Amino acid sequence: MTMSINEHGPRGLKNSGSGLEPRPTPVAPTDARALREAFGCYPSGVIAVCGMVDDRPVGMAVSSFTSVSLAPPLVSVCLQTSSRTWPKLRQLPRLGLSVLGEQQGAVCRALAGAEEARFAEVHWETTGEGAVVLPGAVTWYTCTLRTELPAGDHTIALLEIDRLWALPSAEPLVFHGSRFRRLDDGDRSAVSA
Repeated sequence: MTMSINEHGPRGLKNSGSGLEPRPTPVAPTDARALREAFGCYPSGVIAVCGMVDDRPVGMAVSSFTSVSLAPPLVSVCLQTSSRTWPKLRQLPRLGLSVLGEQQGAVCRALAGAEEARFAEVHWETTGEGAVVLPGAVTWYTCTLRTELPAGDHTIALLEIDRLWALPSAEPLVFHGSRFRRLDDGDRSAVSA
């Protein structure tokens, strides 16, 4: 089936018993609720960005994480400009990034909560350089902040990976449609990337 797109959205999608959903009504991207809902249609992993500040762990959960480059090894995270946590973390020589595992929904909620209570029930470890990583994560990275780019109401932080540990067989925590979800591993015939 061929579709074309115009300023009104996809053409040719009709609910004529074919199993296709009816075409949604386009809205302006200035509608914050609609934009947030649209962004929520794309599943993402959840990352904890953490480090030691004044001999205590400081961190937060972010869902905007992207691998950027293999050489040099770079990743990026997007952080709200209103964050009170990022100004503390951005000054550190090393940051810990933990890709949360599927059983760490409570950890994510804690790291998104009140700053003073984020680590009250969260298990953590620190590296010799002061990065904080979380047991149970599927991947840990220790990183150095290379640059920051303004991006509307967010800041894009470009981080260079110094060291990493990975558990490729572990399942990640997935955030989609404002809910935590699991990956469906039932279809082993999927095409590999």
